[in-house]
Amino acid sequence: MMPWKLSALAAKKPRIIDQPSIINQPSIINQPSIINQPSIITQKVTTMADIEYFYSALSSFAYLGSKRFMEIATAAGRRIAHRPIDLNRVVEATGPGWNGDRTAARRDYFFGRDMQQWGEFRAVPIIEHRPTHHDNDMTLANCMIIAGVAQDVDVDALAHALLEAHWRDDADIAESDTLAALAAGVGLDPEALLQAARTPEILAVYAANSEEAIERSVFGSPTYFVDGDMFYGQDRLELVARALTKPFAGTWPPPNSR
Repeated sequence: MMPWKLSALAAKKPRIIDQPSIINQPSIINQPSIINQPSIITQKVTTMADIEYFYSALSSFAYLGSKRFMEIATAAGRRIAHRPIDLNRVVEATGPGWNGDRTAARRDYFFGRDMQQWGEFRAVPIIEHRPTHHDNDMTLANCMIIAGVAQDVDVDALAHALLEAHWRDDADIAESDTLAALAAGVGLDPEALLQAARTPEILAVYAANSEEAIERSVFGSPTYFVDGDMFYGQDRLELVARALTKPFAGTWPPPNSR
């Protein structure tokens, strides 16, 4: 059996590629909160200068591209507009579903070997098995990011910490204590974020993000929009970087689809 087969990987103990943390923050740490942010239940207005970022906190490829994406945005002087989505809902609506007509070998490659190669290429440490808690409900994790957007805190660091905890440390990011430790680890007030994340207003933003993703033909995570042009997958981040300096010819969506 190939060494990257998911069935084989699942039988092994987790092994983490020996790489340093990519944001120089411990993934889970008990620190006192250093920022006391009010609970603001409003969604920030997205402008054309923002890079729209549709993703889920459980997304492997969002994690693999997270550090590079933030470097690209910073270099371009652009803000990232975080738009966490219910990935199950979006994939079921816009694509063939998680497995569709993929063969087992294709799934093993795409969710195994491809991830290993990108982890090495981007120097991103990643566990070599399916995360233990991957099937847990990620609503609270995604809504915590949305709450961070509403409270105007450092959402880039928070989002990266959640992705890293899931895919590097095999942590349960559906669990509130884990989320609290991660938020504190990047200098945020976990209580304010978690309280806001459970409110109907934040849940409504989460649902609206997902519906907008479906309307805009987002079919996976991560998906980036640069001035309205869509780029799917972290393997297109170099195209995102180019679009930020020189837009591509053509338009999206194509005129005949409107």
